[in-house]
This record gives sequence, C-alpha cells and structure tokens, in this order.
Amino acid sequence: MNLKQQLYQSCNTFIEDRFKTIQNNIVELQKALNSETKSSAGDKHETGRAMLQLEREKLGLQLAEINKIKKTLSKVKLDNTSNVITLGSIVYTNKLNYFITISAGKLVFDNESFYAISANTPIGKLLIGKTAGDIIGFNKNNIEIKKIE
Repeated sequence: MNLKQQLYQSCNTFIEDRFKTIQNNIVELQKALNSETKSSAGDKHETGRAMLQLEREKLGLQLAEINKIKKTLSKVKLDNTSNVITLGSIVYTNKLNYFITISAGKLVFDNESFYAISANTPIGKLLIGKTAGDIIGFNKNNIEIKKIE
C-alpha cells in the first residue's frame, strides 16, 4: 500500500469509528427513551423525555454530518497525480505536511506527520489550486509548498 492509500485508509477508519460511536449513542438513547416512558408521570418525566429527544436530534445531525463526510471521502481519487493541489493531494510544505481529504487530525506514517484536513478549512482553502513553489500566508506565517503528490 502506498502512502496515499495508507492516509486514505486512516481517514476512512476515523470516520467509521465516529459513525459507530454515534450509532451506539443512538441505541443507548433509544433504550433510555423507552425506559423513560415506563417511569413515573409528571413534570419531571416530561422534562427528562424532552431532554432525551433533544439529544436524539443532536445525534441525528451528527449522523447526517458523518454521512456528508463519508461522501466527500468517497470522491478522493487515489491515483490522481496532479501538479495542482486538489482533493486527495498530499502536500509537503516548509512547515507541515497535509492530506487534503477530511478533517481527521494528525496521521503518522514512517515517522512522518501528515494532517488530514478538509478542503473547506481555512488552510485547505488557501492550498487548493496552488502548485509546488507557491507561498501562502497563514496565521502570520509564510508557508512554502515544497511538493505535491
């Protein structure tokens, strides 16, 4: 497996783990809602149920966001060898190395760090469309793009 495939796989694992966590939380919440139905009546019961319903809505939104991120990740072309930074590019700079896919944090391979970032992040927006040798300004730093894979 080449570096891009390894980074992609790490991003995929990151998303799958988040997806499973949210699904497990939904199952636990559903159990709590079912048991709340069987508990005592009154204002306390209604408040508890309302809180659980709000939590369920929040988890539903998180699940929708994960599905959107999965869709973005599925658009990454691992065989793309463009000289211009696009979705799926590995970008080496004089500061940090980036993998333009989804926001999945720091990934380390062969003692080399890469930051999986979305193209919609502030740094991602600056990098998209640039080529090796270009310099961008970010957080009062000049970042030189050394290499793109």
